[in-house]
Amino acid sequence: MAGSIYGKLFRISTWGESHGKGIGVVVDGCPAGLSLCEEDIQKYLDRRKPGQSKFTTQRQEDDAVEILSGVFEGKTTGTPISMVVYNKTQRSQDYSEIAGYYRPGHADYTFDEKYGFRDYRGGGRSSGRETIGRVAAGAIAMKLLESLGIEVNAYAKSVGPVEIDYSRFDINERANNPFAMPDSEAAARVSEYASQKMKECDSVGGVIECTVDGMMTGIGEPVFDKLDASLAKAILSIGAVKGFEIGAGFEAAKMCGSEDNDSFYYDDGIKKRTNNAGGSLGGMSDGSRIVFRAAVKPTPSIAKPQMTVNKSDENIEVSIKGRHDPMIVPRAVVVVEAMTALTLIDLILENMTARLDRIIEFYR
Repeated sequence: MAGSIYGKLFRISTWGESHGKGIGVVVDGCPAGLSLCEEDIQKYLDRRKPGQSKFTTQRQEDDAVEILSGVFEGKTTGTPISMVVYNKTQRSQDYSEIAGYYRPGHADYTFDEKYGFRDYRGGGRSSGRETIGRVAAGAIAMKLLESLGIEVNAYAKSVGPVEIDYSRFDINERANNPFAMPDSEAAARVSEYASQKMKECDSVGGVIECTVDGMMTGIGEPVFDKLDASLAKAILSIGAVKGFEIGAGFEAAKMCGSEDNDSFYYDDGIKKRTNNAGGSLGGMSDGSRIVFRAAVKPTPSIAKPQMTVNKSDENIEVSIKGRHDPMIVPRAVVVVEAMTALTLIDLILENMTARLDRIIEFYR
């Protein structure tokens, strides 16, 4: 299966299935000397693990990470870092009936068409549990970014029709409600809305916003590997994400050039008066805050009756059983952070070869 490797210099390879023995990742290209322990990884995995509230799947997993290689006496060695999280509460029997039909909104049909075979237990590689490897690797990338003074924060901007009010924005509030929202009043309204949709055997989607502060200028490439293009690919590779925009995004299409252009001024360095570009000009970071948004679709596994087709080409009605998230947004927030960190650290390492004067300075 192609497509399980991401990155050029800081490269990850994820493996494992939802109902297999475990999920894991191998990280290549991490510099030696980074302080790293399992607790550094676990704090990020705890943010995406199931069973944290009634608004997430009730599958009970510790998602405890084990570092198998690449760390000695608390420091990275420069060799591949291998990590694993063992699955402990698989209930494959919950999925036995779906082997004979295609669930709406899932990858069942396309997997069968591509490979002539699929792991129907929880979706196999197309399951949300695949993101465990991304988050574990992303935790290492986050530590590297922190050492450079770069901070990545994602949060739920909206769930269903409920949006946060930026006048009440408090990033610390994100950890105080089950929706990862930085606005307690909005979170309370989401609780009512989501509870009603759960009674109706339905699910909801939302928008995740991500910001990056402290980014140096000139990161990214001017053609195919643009900063914004690289981020878009990373975020759209997350299974439930169906849209991406950076800065003003689609609102820029409604503006005139005089409105969309970010004017420059000098104040102990070149700065911008606005940030419609979202921190990227010509595919390279401009030193201002990077801000982008990801649209997350509703969970496709719902108990509400839906029409589909079975393997005998018969039209049938189904109601999906099993333990599923009523919404994907809260647990996907940390996945967005992880993919952002992986993308940025890879581009930062790649940028070290961009200028001869800096190469000479480094080696002299």
